[in-house]
Amino acid sequence: MLELDASNVAAVLDGQEGWEGGDIRITPLGGGVSNTVLLVEGARQRLVLKQSLAKLRVEQDWFSDRSRVYREAAALRWLAGRLPAGSVPAVVFEDRDNFLFAMTAAPSGARTWKSLLLEGCADRAVAVQVGRLLAAIIRASWQEATVAAAFGDQTVFDQLRLDPYYRATAARHPDLAPFFDVLIRAYPEQRYCLVHGDWSPKNFLVWDHGVMAIDFEVAHFGDPAFDAAFLLNHLLLKSFHRPVWQARYAELAQAFWMTLSAELPEELGDFEARVVRHWGGLLLARIDGKSPVEYIRDESVKQAVRTFARGLIAAPPAHVMEVFERRAA
Repeated sequence: MLELDASNVAAVLDGQEGWEGGDIRITPLGGGVSNTVLLVEGARQRLVLKQSLAKLRVEQDWFSDRSRVYREAAALRWLAGRLPAGSVPAVVFEDRDNFLFAMTAAPSGARTWKSLLLEGCADRAVAVQVGRLLAAIIRASWQEATVAAAFGDQTVFDQLRLDPYYRATAARHPDLAPFFDVLIRAYPEQRYCLVHGDWSPKNFLVWDHGVMAIDFEVAHFGDPAFDAAFLLNHLLLKSFHRPVWQARYAELAQAFWMTLSAELPEELGDFEARVVRHWGGLLLARIDGKSPVEYIRDESVKQAVRTFARGLIAAPPAHVMEVFERRAA
């Protein structure tokens, strides 16, 4: 089996259906800690090649099933036609011998929403689109038996989210172990729709007024409260990192939340309460879990996040936007 890099891209592409051939330019993309991702540009095509890693690029040992990459391709295929054109990449081909697949790329010049947020760019329209897109995924897959059958296995979600975020953080904060245990034990019972599992600003490519969601490797049938909390948590973390833009991040959170809330199915029950519970756990996990947020390095800021997260866990507010109100107080 080959390990994907610039030297063997031509061999991967050779003879693949959907690839036109010719000279190529290769640009390594981030890929996060769990994948190798390369942008391949030909005369008339732009593709992204993605290969999953067995051992993730973090300080602590963290392993995951490489076949998760096929789950991602399956999720993208299922979503094609159910979301507005260009909202997710299109799968071009799969290479099942090498745990990789090719997908269409976002338009040239697209940037991650994360990079824009860290520069203080607060485009409300992007937050609205991200909320609308999540709502569309929830509605399209809501209690769909075929989706539950195809994406019901939560093993990779456990490997890449519940274990490194919740179990690892509980080990660092033993007094909170019962709280995290409840989140972990309850999650497999909360099966409602297709969940992305990494609904983060780094996974939205933005251009003009377009937004593309990427990185569906932990997609599964579960509780969409996790996705909502994941996005809100990143906006809150950025308010600790750049407090001067705290109000901007709060406005984006409100735009996302109000859009999402308005378009959700009525049967979600205590959705908002579940969002807040996950939010408290995720906030602490991004400081003390296996995948700490990389832009918060100052120990005093880390401690401020810990204190706020523990308060959120101990006394969760009734409504999502009260979290940002508490932060502003």
